[in-house]
Amino acid sequence: MPNVIAVDCMLQQKRIAAKPSSEAVTLSKHRWGAPLHFPVPTTTNPAPVARSASNPPASPSQPVAPDPAATWSRRCLLGLQDLSPEEIRALLLTARSFADVSERSVKKVPALRGRVIANLFFEDSTRTRLSFTLASQRLSADVIDLTETGSSVNKGETIADTCRNVEAMGVDGMVIRARAAGAALVAARAVKCAVVNAGDGKHEHPTQGLLDIYTLVESRLNASKGAGEQGSKGVSDRARLDSFDLRGLKVAIVGDIVSSRVARSNIAGLTKLGAEVVCIGPPTLAPRSLEALGCRVEHDLDAVLPSVDAVNMLRIQFERHGGGDEKKESGGGAKSSPSFPSIREYTQGFGLTRERAARMKPGAIVMHPGPMNRGIEIAGEVADGPRSVIFRQVTNGLAVRMAALYLCVSAEERGITTI
Repeated sequence: MPNVIAVDCMLQQKRIAAKPSSEAVTLSKHRWGAPLHFPVPTTTNPAPVARSASNPPASPSQPVAPDPAATWSRRCLLGLQDLSPEEIRALLLTARSFADVSERSVKKVPALRGRVIANLFFEDSTRTRLSFTLASQRLSADVIDLTETGSSVNKGETIADTCRNVEAMGVDGMVIRARAAGAALVAARAVKCAVVNAGDGKHEHPTQGLLDIYTLVESRLNASKGAGEQGSKGVSDRARLDSFDLRGLKVAIVGDIVSSRVARSNIAGLTKLGAEVVCIGPPTLAPRSLEALGCRVEHDLDAVLPSVDAVNMLRIQFERHGGGDEKKESGGGAKSSPSFPSIREYTQGFGLTRERAARMKPGAIVMHPGPMNRGIEIAGEVADGPRSVIFRQVTNGLAVRMAALYLCVSAEERGITTI
């Protein structure tokens, strides 16, 4: 029977203070199904749970979920391309066990109490930075923040030296975002503590890829329950999705694929779990060379849209396009790019308008990693419409980042040195 992280937080803290070597963190049963059990980093496994009519043993036809903490054997999360399907599922299953924490009156669990997490953000961020800060706090960790404008990186210090200095102050984990691809790997090689990549250049954004997958599965499971699917096929489909088996699902990623680290993490995570991924955009933003990542590339959104189960709209990253008019969002003004003739033509060919959204199949969802450029890649009424799960993605991002921090910091404490 799988374990979970959480009982009542206040009672749990008292128990852990009294018996630090034998207690485990526990979470309430998640609405998707049975909870997952695993101990806090410094504790041992709890005693066997007594079986009753309300808590029967697993039957042969009911698979027993593996212990995510036992499956995960890395102190760093740098990307999804190098992870196995089992490791990705371990992260997602752990996130599921943390999901209900944000809905409780006391929004904390003591999983990382006494630990220190450093947020090193050398590139602009709103959602990701706040999400990691809140995730650390809900795990009861202390948090310190460092940005490029307030760091010695602006004085010429390398990211590796900055990380070594921060580690020397006694931190247990680092969350790093940087403009340069590979910056998180440089940091991971420079330090011995846990490192989580919050986005490095055009390379990867692993927690965004994970939360997109989590949201896709959550929406599909909720839709199947709402539709009241019956019979062996309905049950088997739900059981498959419940274990994050995405075979049979088709996901479209639309927009500036070539500039997107989110797209690369989504392609890696979705395909490893069995989904079909189609990347759509103009040839300059979705070149055929992307098929080497395991996806299919198309240039006609209208031909593909009616057949997909989810569409993930990406903004045009003008700041990464050379030769265009790089007006920042705060500065306003018209934007342009050498990658397509005009914003108007791009929206006509690849924007998710209300009319296009109406042609999507029943139950298909609309996602966006943010920030959105309303009226360019997505219409406002679609972003706020019934198919949209955009703000649910933000909510789920908190549980996913709690899972990433918990697994990486606890792995480092178990003596695991694998990056």
